[in-house]
Formats: sequence, C-alpha cells, structure tokens
Amino acid sequence: MSDPLDKFGEFFVQNLRDKMLHNLEMMLSSGWKAPDLQELQVKLSGFTDAQKQVVRELAERITTAGMHDLLFAIADSGGVVRVLVDGQEIANLSDGLHGEIFGDEGWITRFSKYPSEIEIERSKWAKEQIKNMIGKKDDNVT
Repeated sequence: MSDPLDKFGEFFVQNLRDKMLHNLEMMLSSGWKAPDLQELQVKLSGFTDAQKQVVRELAERITTAGMHDLLFAIADSGGVVRVLVDGQEIANLSDGLHGEIFGDEGWITRFSKYPSEIEIERSKWAKEQIKNMIGKKDDNVT
C-alpha cells in the first residue's frame, strides 16, 4: 500500500477501533487476567447473549462516533494538529477526512477485523437509493 491516506486509515482502524473492540470481546468472554478487570468481567458474565450483543452495538457506535469526531477535529484544526504520513499531511489528502471511515469502500470495511454490519447495510441502502434516483431520472428522459 503506497497511498498515505490509506496507510493512515489502516493504522487508525487497527490501532483504535480493532483494539477497542478486541478488548471488549475479551471482557465479554472473561478473557483478561488483570485483577482490576475481574469484577467487571464477573458482571458481564451474567449478561445474556442478547444483552452482550447490545453492548457490542453500543461499543461499536461509540467507537465509530469517536473516530469520526477525532478525524473531523484534525481536519478542522486549521493545521494546528497535523498528522503526517510519508511526509504528507493527511487532512490535505481528503475532502472529508471524517467520512473516510464510512461506506463499503471506507476504512472500517477495508481494514477492520471487526467490519461494521451497520455501515455495510447503510452502503447497500445508499447505493440502492442512488440507483433508484438515477433510474427514475432516466425514465423521465425520452
């Protein structure tokens, strides 16, 4: 991979999103041995599978929102906060850095070990809507 924006995206997703969601999965399965996590893991072990799924969805949404907000803040900082990859400022390589994480071609879908089913479904829906809109416009043209 030679594109600095994609290099950053892969790094960002794997070192923030994936690590957070991995930590969650470890807690939900009582996989951590750290003494300070034992009480929380005991509480989580009493959750039903459905309750654990709600926790997963909540964590995914909060993580994605945090990623979005951080990327927006970097891009909107006016150069006060700069992230360089291969000598290039990533905020200048995108017309909407915060949007790079979304969609079926976004960083989450392409680089995460925990792809977002929500984003995949939204992308399918959006593509269908665009297809329908284009089709309707084409139908009106004779």
